[in-house]
Amino acid sequence: MGYGIKLRVWGDYALFTRPEMKVERVSYDVMTPSAARGILEAIYWKPAIRWIIDRIHVLNGIQFENIRRNELSNRAAVPIRAVNGDNVEVCQYIEEDRQQRASMVLKNVDYIIEAHFDLKGDDSSEPGKHLAIFERRVKNGQCYHRPYFGCREFPVNFSWCDDVPESCLTGERYLGYMLHDIDFDNDLNPQFFRAVMNNGIINCNKEVVS
Repeated sequence: MGYGIKLRVWGDYALFTRPEMKVERVSYDVMTPSAARGILEAIYWKPAIRWIIDRIHVLNGIQFENIRRNELSNRAAVPIRAVNGDNVEVCQYIEEDRQQRASMVLKNVDYIIEAHFDLKGDDSSEPGKHLAIFERRVKNGQCYHRPYFGCREFPVNFSWCDDVPESCLTGERYLGYMLHDIDFDNDLNPQFFRAVMNNGIINCNKEVVS
């Protein structure tokens, strides 16, 4: 049995990077289910529950903006001797490895995440307790770490939602294949689904492909 919630999230910018873009970041048109799950887990995560995204409501019109951001050119490499157990500092200095890249980001985003959670395994805890804790944390503005829209420099504002306002978007819009989530139980395989938005609502309970 699932226990549902509605959470309103909004912010100035968002960047849900398409995996097929290798160098310059380009965002999906809307928030992905995996990003929505990450926001919920930033507010309330427990090993006993698993968040499942049901629907994403897109309240504002889809607007893109091209910006330039400073990024690291390479990942920090772990020396072999550090892997062998020696105490070696692993670090990377942005001044020595900075690269400016263009990013196509979303601006003025406003969503409602409609989701539920299931209890994992044979956990016997009271599900109403988890629901009450999540609601209290949201209303108090509490989170384990500040949730963000794809990148940490794009923080999320959030609030509890009882009634879903009407979206400004109408009609049907095909969004193509979109990242649904990562299969953590199967070698971290990415899963995709055919995303379709009807009157600003994306149904995330679709068949996924790996």
